[in-house]
Amino acid sequence: MCGIVGLLLKNPALRDRLGALMVPMLVGMTERGPDSAGLAVYTSPVGDERHKLSLYSGANAVEWSQVLQGIAEAFAGDETHDLTPLGNHAVLTSTADPVRLAAWIARHQPDVAVLSVGRSIDLYKDVGAPADIAARYRFETLQGSHLVGHTRMATESAVTPAHAHPFTAGRDFCLVHNGSLSNPHLVRKHLEPLGIEFETDNDTEAACRFFEWRLREGDDLETAVRHGFRELDGFYTFLMGTDRELLIVRDAFACKPAVVAETDDYVAIASEFRSLAHLPDIGAAALFEPKPEEIYSWRI
Repeated sequence: MCGIVGLLLKNPALRDRLGALMVPMLVGMTERGPDSAGLAVYTSPVGDERHKLSLYSGANAVEWSQVLQGIAEAFAGDETHDLTPLGNHAVLTSTADPVRLAAWIARHQPDVAVLSVGRSIDLYKDVGAPADIAARYRFETLQGSHLVGHTRMATESAVTPAHAHPFTAGRDFCLVHNGSLSNPHLVRKHLEPLGIEFETDNDTEAACRFFEWRLREGDDLETAVRHGFRELDGFYTFLMGTDRELLIVRDAFACKPAVVAETDDYVAIASEFRSLAHLPDIGAAALFEPKPEEIYSWRI
């Protein structure tokens, strides 16, 4: 049992309140997921020649200034780099190729994990109570257009930051999951010969990498999800984010709960209504539960 939350702000005037509106949603899912929590927030995109990498050092003591210095020395020339630390997380913005950057970090900074890559996405996740994680990384200050969040109750793999959601693959794509897949090893067996590498044994990572593979093959997100109906077996509510879109889908039995509230100002999603009750004008919102194997998506 886990908790999912999502929030997309239709009204740009609310975007500086994205984090403040979200925190009660995430904390409201604590009973569904007390082990770990995470959040992917989509901000204004950086320039066309720049990318952002979300970094995480865990319990390791890392001098972020030294990390930045090493990157600047390794990628000398026309590239520019900025790094904004927040405790054991940091956001690196650079004009260098993000694939080369991630490879350099893996080789030269083994205590630092790359959580996400893109032009809009910033990602935070850690173990512990959702309220503690929200306070640790000052989620209430986050600004942006939309976000995807998760609280986890581990049932099939370890409680570690790497196993926490959201999972990411590719650029500006993330996924959170409430449920359990029965065939993640078959999905891995199909994807690994294609050169797709996995970082954990978590079933959700298999789904995330499957959908991102379909996107790279040319599918739009809805078409990728329809391929998933045939290839992913199990119980699930999936909530996905890209730099332009929020999408939710439930399996054919729809046994994992979800509720959507939509107004002229926002679309809000949670596993239970109690995480939506504080939102402005919630009394006037259109409320519904997503139907089995019906895809719902919203774009900014």
